[in-house]
Amino acid sequence: MADQIQKIVTGLSDLEDVAGVWAVADGRAAQGDAAFAADLGIALARAYGTGGQMWQYRIVFDHLLRLLATTAGPENVTQALRLISSDEVTSRKLDRYTASLLASSHEATDLAAAFTGRASEELRACLVHELVLRGVFVEDAPGIAGWATSPHWSHHPLGWLPLTLSDVEGNADLPSYSIRGSSHSMPYGPSESRELAVIADARVPSAEETTTQAAAKAIGRAVANWAEESNGRIEARVFGLAEPLDAESVPTALLTLGLECLHGAGKKAPLSVAVRPPAQAWQVLFAAASTGGAYNSGSYGAYGRLAAWQSLAALAGSPEGSTVAEVEAHVMDCIWHGFGADTKWFEQVAWDIGLAALSSGRRRLAVLAATDTD
Repeated sequence: MADQIQKIVTGLSDLEDVAGVWAVADGRAAQGDAAFAADLGIALARAYGTGGQMWQYRIVFDHLLRLLATTAGPENVTQALRLISSDEVTSRKLDRYTASLLASSHEATDLAAAFTGRASEELRACLVHELVLRGVFVEDAPGIAGWATSPHWSHHPLGWLPLTLSDVEGNADLPSYSIRGSSHSMPYGPSESRELAVIADARVPSAEETTTQAAAKAIGRAVANWAEESNGRIEARVFGLAEPLDAESVPTALLTLGLECLHGAGKKAPLSVAVRPPAQAWQVLFAAASTGGAYNSGSYGAYGRLAAWQSLAALAGSPEGSTVAEVEAHVMDCIWHGFGADTKWFEQVAWDIGLAALSSGRRRLAVLAATDTD
């Protein structure tokens, strides 16, 4: 085996097609030799894992990891953990990705190995919430419960999240993975005709923008990866209203706020708006955060969940330091709208988001718009 691995490592940079390497690893795994894939991945990382990381290495390593992480069986879990825990490859981003792969394809009983053997705290934290998103009661899961309920990791960013799904999170769209790739739904896209119309004589109170840099950043957390890692742009703003705003006047109000995303909206670019349940707002934010935009893979499930709640909290005007339960109460008190328009700001390809939250007192309107293109 060592000779075969060394031969692959030595000749990898000369390959114009890596399908043959995939076939060797797949064949060994089919014969029950999962250790071969892990050994090969570690050897390749040792030889090519630093610097620019040539394309052959990146593609082969990802295939090996997917092979182990998406193939059922405890030995495959063990070898996947050995691969990503090796000193040559360990990284926080890889831990997040691996946790999503593992949780999508294995029973919690097999994944308990990550909490008893060698694995990073980052991987464990991500794995806990990837499992929560899939409906696993981690507080009752043997081998996982002890770590998940321990206060020692409460300082971790993910420690703010609850260990059970809230009502708002009931419809999380999660990706499906295989050795060859992944797929996921996209609960957003180009604007379409919806039921709420702009009312010409609607009474809209005067509005004063109250956006702070901190508020804009918090509101845009779920879509930040679109701008940072792809071609996206974001508009996140907050407005204080002189008087309570009627919910049915929100479409009209949106056109009076000077939003960049709606510049030119009107007769030539009709505004489409619809009241949305809070769960749908969370679903849109979670998908944007977890699966990313046109040219990136997002933050995966655990950090996607965190970012979705952070954006939702900021849109709802929940005070800093609130628990998720307190945030959810504020979210449920808001009236949520989805909106869009065929303006020059929105790319109208596949990644368009428009959300507006009218607070319980009806005197605060928060808006998030995002768009991305390939």
